[in-house]
Amino acid sequence: MSTHDSPASDAHPRFAAALEELGLDVPVRRFPDATRTAAEAAAAIGCDPSEIVKSLIFAADGEPVLVLMDGASRVDVERVRAELGAGTVKRADADLVRATTGYAIGGVPPFGHLTRTRVLADRGLLAHDVVWAAAGTPHTVFPLDPGSLVEHAGGTLVDVRERTE
Repeated sequence: MSTHDSPASDAHPRFAAALEELGLDVPVRRFPDATRTAAEAAAAIGCDPSEIVKSLIFAADGEPVLVLMDGASRVDVERVRAELGAGTVKRADADLVRATTGYAIGGVPPFGHLTRTRVLADRGLLAHDVVWAAAGTPHTVFPLDPGSLVEHAGGTLVDVRERTE
């Protein structure tokens, strides 16, 4: 499989514009095969699934919320609900994801969305020097240090991963 690093032009145009607006010069890596899931992305990049950032949209009392989670963990919806003080929290459907972010599931980046949403970032992301996130398409990813990623996403650091014990 041949991959290449290229300028942000390989990214989704809206995401490339967001990178430019933020003054971020990051290599965008395009893969011939989709990297929709954390496992696919980690295999393509050659990193651990925990170094992948999943950008997940939830509906909290009907309002979209972005949760940034590492690719090796699952979001604990109850912890998200408690963090937000919401009545109900559930995974957003594909229509709400696209309407909120402008991107399809599998390619949602951590920032550069159509609408500003509340962003919760799981603290576990900070365990890595570099993490990889979608660049707006299911075929593109980009690396960034997790602190900068959370900052650019406007995220609040929280503990919302499912406990494994």
